Order: sequence, then C-alpha cells, then structure tokens
Amino acid sequence: MKGKRKRYTASFKAKVALEAIKDKHTLAELSKKFEVHANMISKWKQEFLEKATSIFEKDSEQESEEKIDPDPLYARIGRLELENEFLKKSLKKLH
Repeated sequence: MKGKRKRYTASFKAKVALEAIKDKHTLAELSKKFEVHANMISKWKQEFLEKATSIFEKDSEQESEEKIDPDPLYARIGRLELENEFLKKSLKKLH
C-alpha cells in the first residue's frame, strides 16, 4: 500500500532549485539535505530556469487590471446599497 504524495510549497521548490543552480553541492547532497529525490530537484531546476525570463517580461494581466474604470463599479455599489436600504425599510413595515 502506497502512502500519500508529499506536497511542496512554491517557496520550498524555489529554494531547492536555487541551491541546485548554484552548483555548490551535488544533486545527491541536495537530495539528502532537503529530503527530496534527485530527479525532482532536476525537474524543479529546469522549470525554474525555463520560467525565469517571464519575471522580466511585462505582465499584460497586471496592465489590464490597472486600466479598469472604477466609476461604473462605484455606481453599482451605490445602487445596491440603496436597494438594500429600501428592502430593510420594507421588511420593518411588514412586522
């Protein structure tokens, strides 16, 4: 019967990948130190290096979030607050 798989946080994976990139220790040493299989460390290192360039690219999602006009949202909040107050008053009249 097999046990549950271990789940590692992104920060832990990054820490291990950075140690592997530094090449101060062998994969076997890192595997023993972090209690992770050497193949997993190699995979995390490769993934880290592949995605490293995206850090310096402009994030189009962030730019689109910044361009959202808040005025319609505030107007909707105001309408909902008015409706909410109206409904509260109506319920009080029924009791």
